[in-house]
Amino acid sequence: QVQLVESGGGLVQAGASLRLSCAGSGRTFSGYAMGWFRQAPGKEREFVAGISRSGGSTYYADSVKGRFTISRDNAKNTVDLQMNSLNPEDTAVYYCAADRALSEVVRRTTATYEYWGKGTQVTVSS
Repeated sequence: QVQLVESGGGLVQAGASLRLSCAGSGRTFSGYAMGWFRQAPGKEREFVAGISRSGGSTYYADSVKGRFTISRDNAKNTVDLQMNSLNPEDTAVYYCAADRALSEVVRRTTATYEYWGKGTQVTVSS
């Protein structure tokens, strides 16, 4: 079992940066690929970024590629999302999730992620 708690959300202006952090409990944290998803009002939850168990592989949605960076520290049981050049379309609740994926694969569908945090709100004003 993995419990996840997100932090770092807030209200910022367009062009600003935010860093989200997800703290995981459990000694098997390194056995999970980790992902960040987001859900805007009236929209489906969507994949934002993912990182493999070791941190050696990452994957990004096209909409955030070049602006967001995902990283993890297995010694601290944390996974971060650095978000730069934010725009109003990035406004959403951001969720951290854990996927007991095999090897170094990074999956992008919500159904494959077993554990979820409660989310943190990110609001970007124009």
